[in-house]
Amino acid sequence: MTNTQQMAQTPVFASRRILSNFILITLCSQFTFALLAMKGVLLPQILELWDVSKTQFGLLLSIYGLASNFMYVLLSWAQDRYAPRQLISVTMIIGGITTSFLGKTSDFYVLLSLLLVLAICCEGAFWPAILSSVRKSASDENQSKVFGILEGGRGLIEFLQNAITLGLYAWLGNSVLGLEVAFMLNGGVMVLLGIICWFVLPREPLLKSSDTSGDMMEEVREGMKVTLAMPEIWLAGVSGFFIYFAYTSLPFYVTYLDESFALPALAASIFAILSTSVGRISSAFVAGFVTNRLFGSSAGGMQAGLILIALLGTALALMPTSQSLVWIAMSLLMPLVFIIFFMRALYFAPYGEMGLPPRFSGSVIAVAAFVVYAPSSFGYLLWGYLLDTFPGDSGYRYLFATLAIIGIAGAVSAIFLRRRMGEGLRERIARKVTQVDAKLGLKGEEKTFAKP
Repeated sequence: MTNTQQMAQTPVFASRRILSNFILITLCSQFTFALLAMKGVLLPQILELWDVSKTQFGLLLSIYGLASNFMYVLLSWAQDRYAPRQLISVTMIIGGITTSFLGKTSDFYVLLSLLLVLAICCEGAFWPAILSSVRKSASDENQSKVFGILEGGRGLIEFLQNAITLGLYAWLGNSVLGLEVAFMLNGGVMVLLGIICWFVLPREPLLKSSDTSGDMMEEVREGMKVTLAMPEIWLAGVSGFFIYFAYTSLPFYVTYLDESFALPALAASIFAILSTSVGRISSAFVAGFVTNRLFGSSAGGMQAGLILIALLGTALALMPTSQSLVWIAMSLLMPLVFIIFFMRALYFAPYGEMGLPPRFSGSVIAVAAFVVYAPSSFGYLLWGYLLDTFPGDSGYRYLFATLAIIGIAGAVSAIFLRRRMGEGLRERIARKVTQVDAKLGLKGEEKTFAKP
């Protein structure tokens, strides 16, 4: 039997326990980001609820993103030192309580304080723990698949979130009270999930050293020294950076249809649900399964997607705006959204495909998240400022032209990443990890959550 046939027959999840834990962390990973889910569908209503402009909204999310990125680096060491039970359950409970208050105030500084709490707990400590748990739940050859399933599962939950929120909004007479209720319900679910995580998720990290030996932090430090010195780690992060930069433009597609084509707000929101949530589900679920077959690797899939982003961004920037052309605009926006979510399912897969040991992948993914999500600290502010400074059609032309440039730059970085990953990278990593184990006197096989 060939290696390809063996890889094809390897199940994504090695046991029912791993599958059930994966479902739990998928639920946690989406309910934690209620605001980020709603903004893609109900941005005009959120602006009304909070009584903020697009620039102020962009500023809030940019500060949130800046704080998140800082915490990714500050807490990167904790991702390999502590087990998911501590990192996920506690932050879910704190985040749930905080989310419940998001619909209760329109004071800018109170909103900022709430978002900073979420940035510390639900981003800096929580999100890398989710990503590293996913990486540790599957073998190296299944990384694209497992991250695709994560993103698709999150899309399915997001669809239900947004459908319920939009239903509440319409049921309560198109009142922002529906958003208030949605934030409170979401916060309650987060607290419940956090409690369940405490009793279900793994309680021990995957390090070879034991807690009683007192060498766990030394093993984490040595692992970080080796992995973070590799240029491929940073190159994969740069490719993800451009994908996430493109992603930050999504909330403004709704206002684009509203302002440039006079599409009613409710109709634009329905379109957003169909394109973002349904697009996310359909594209993300298949991303991991078709990427290796069509593009050879996750890097190849990102390269192809970014090229398409450049082409679609150019087409939208040059397109005339007339109410009669609204269907053409939506026919261009739909695949644009699909492609962005297709690539979102892939940008952390390279860290598993490289052959990084699961015990060192948490800190690597945390630092990589700092690079990948860096646009969250300025992207929303940039788009909001651009649209407020150049009102009307010109602002959106600048937005899509910028998106085309992002696609070109991202494709170039993905091309270099693809080449580097094909030059004996797994063997070089294995040699360096063996040297770390010899230096620290560590023995035994590598462990995953599937094989502790």
